[in-house]
Amino acid sequence: MAATTAKPTGANPRRHIAVIPCRWGASRFPGKPLALLGDKPLLWHVHQRCLEAKRLDGAVVATDDERIEAACGRLGLDCIRTGEHLTGTDRVAEVAERLPAEAYINVQGDEPFISPTAIDDISKALEYTPPGTFAVNAYTELVDVGTVLDHNVVKVVLTARGEALMFSRQPIPYPKGDRPKYLRQLGLYGFTGSALQCFSQLEQGPLERAEGVEMLRFVEHGQVVQMVPVLDDGVAVDTPEDLARAKRLLNQYGEGDLTHDVEGRAAPV
Repeated sequence: MAATTAKPTGANPRRHIAVIPCRWGASRFPGKPLALLGDKPLLWHVHQRCLEAKRLDGAVVATDDERIEAACGRLGLDCIRTGEHLTGTDRVAEVAERLPAEAYINVQGDEPFISPTAIDDISKALEYTPPGTFAVNAYTELVDVGTVLDHNVVKVVLTARGEALMFSRQPIPYPKGDRPKYLRQLGLYGFTGSALQCFSQLEQGPLERAEGVEMLRFVEHGQVVQMVPVLDDGVAVDTPEDLARAKRLLNQYGEGDLTHDVEGRAAPV
């Protein structure tokens, strides 16, 4: 049965839940969450990947748009209508105020082939983070030069402890000396409710505003973001051209082959 609201505040908390923030007005692809991939919209595919994760107690779409909310109702997806927010994580923070849980996994609504195993990895990492850690964030290694140069792909550099030192859409680090490894930050984050409350109370800094990377808010304010390596190729749909590529992948390999590969990686183009 379709649900337009999730558990009310005061209900027994769930353990870990996925929250899929979706908005209509993406500058590069308006209406993207409802763009069709096969016979279902993108957000449905993401929701299915979350349901396939073994460590979660459910998944909910979070949106401020009535069209997306209505589509969730038709598709039988749990949905919470939120106010307008600067970022997806701010939207997840509102959900955390209304939906009790021990932790929240922010899963981007434009990753239809995201590995359920990677989602579980973030859930597990939340249980083993050192004191003072505000978020865990998935990453993979980049090997394709074109992807390294793609400004739609967020790169991250790490400290010796595996914490995020800097995020950028530019290729970082610059290869003046040794040839570096380039790491891709995936839009797959894990938070406790208190960390989300802190996030929503912090002001956007100049780096976050310039780069458009929300995890920079924690970094700029000196909070720890623990990076977690996962096996996932991050087939994100940022543009209509990306959607066409996703359709080719779906037609060529099928949804199951793309999301249940033994290594958790999407099949090559």
